[in-house]
Amino acid sequence: MIRIIKSGDFAIERPVRGTALPEVVTDVSVIISDVISRGDSALRELTQRFDGCLLDSFEVTASEIDAAVDEAGADFIGILERAAKNIEEFHARQIRHGYMMTPRDGVVLGQRVLPISRAGLYVPGGTAAYPSTVLMNCIPAKLAGVGEIIIATPPSADGSVNAGILAAAKIAGADRVFKVGGAQAIAAMAYGTQTIPRVDKITGPGNAYVAEAKRQVFGIVGIDMIAGPSDILVIADVNADPVLVAADMLSQCEHGEDSVAVLVTDSAVLAESVCVEIEAQLTVLPRESIARESVNTNGKIILADSLEQAFEIANELAPEHLEIFLDEPFSHLDKVKNAGSVFLGKNTPEAVGDYFAGPNHTIPTSGTAWFSSPLSVDDFTKKSSFTYYSSDAICEVGADVVAFAEKEGFSAHAASVRKRM
Repeated sequence: MIRIIKSGDFAIERPVRGTALPEVVTDVSVIISDVISRGDSALRELTQRFDGCLLDSFEVTASEIDAAVDEAGADFIGILERAAKNIEEFHARQIRHGYMMTPRDGVVLGQRVLPISRAGLYVPGGTAAYPSTVLMNCIPAKLAGVGEIIIATPPSADGSVNAGILAAAKIAGADRVFKVGGAQAIAAMAYGTQTIPRVDKITGPGNAYVAEAKRQVFGIVGIDMIAGPSDILVIADVNADPVLVAADMLSQCEHGEDSVAVLVTDSAVLAESVCVEIEAQLTVLPRESIARESVNTNGKIILADSLEQAFEIANELAPEHLEIFLDEPFSHLDKVKNAGSVFLGKNTPEAVGDYFAGPNHTIPTSGTAWFSSPLSVDDFTKKSSFTYYSSDAICEVGADVVAFAEKEGFSAHAASVRKRM
């Protein structure tokens, strides 16, 4: 049963990100070391141990991808293509261009925006497979101009890869797909093996072992974020339909037993109605056991004194997904300071953002929306500045640079400028 808590009894504090269990940290460290030292041999053994299949080759062939497109069917291919179009249109506006400026005679300054050379996208394939993750990661990378995009995803016991994932990979323009999952996939993309090339950045969600592996390889490669459990926060008043509010909350609870669903409302009537609805809807969910554990452990309804206080609570919790389930939602948008993605109005369930609307569904979890942002084209670029001074220009500012360098005790820096004056 979901808990109803009065705002006065709810401690509003910034969420604290947990760390991986010690055994997970140790296991991942061992796996990474094994992949570094033995490459493909380690991957082959680990894939047999964890996925139950022994592979002769890790790379998905063109014929396998074509067969997957046929298996996915024309209807689903059409859905993927329409979703991909929406995602591309939204992310195309994020493309940045460099600039050059000449603030004074003889001085040229600028910034270049460059794509990374190779991106590695991790796509889960365990209890659920996510073609949407392929689109949300691959399309921004393509728009950024990444030279090569590879995907790692765990195989089934028969050595196959989910048809939807492969179909999405073809539509989104991935260059290569490899049948490898878990921490070993992250290690392979970070360090490279005989078959899998080393990448510059790894993006994509995964379980606790994947998240910990990304944490451990960060610095060797870039990563997007260390994703935690999925969460949703709904702000609603007495005019909200409890059936829809409950449905939206449960849409996140089915992700995993550690998922979090929160309703913040100023209406005790709505709170009680949503509580009843959640119980009723849970009984018909195919993933009832997972969603029920999430509700019982992490679900809560917070009774706020006002809608203003509801937004204060939301900003403190910094949810991954925030639904403003109110009339005239745009009038409330400026009240939101910390949220990964905001869904406005009573006809915009979070699910439309997961799959189809266009904004990225890889968004900060565990309260990290306090300081981080959804995945974007920027995540697949790097910036480099450039500076030019003529002889006259360096002489004009030379005395200031020399004095500054000497103030910090760097005489060689000062000398490199003084010799040009």
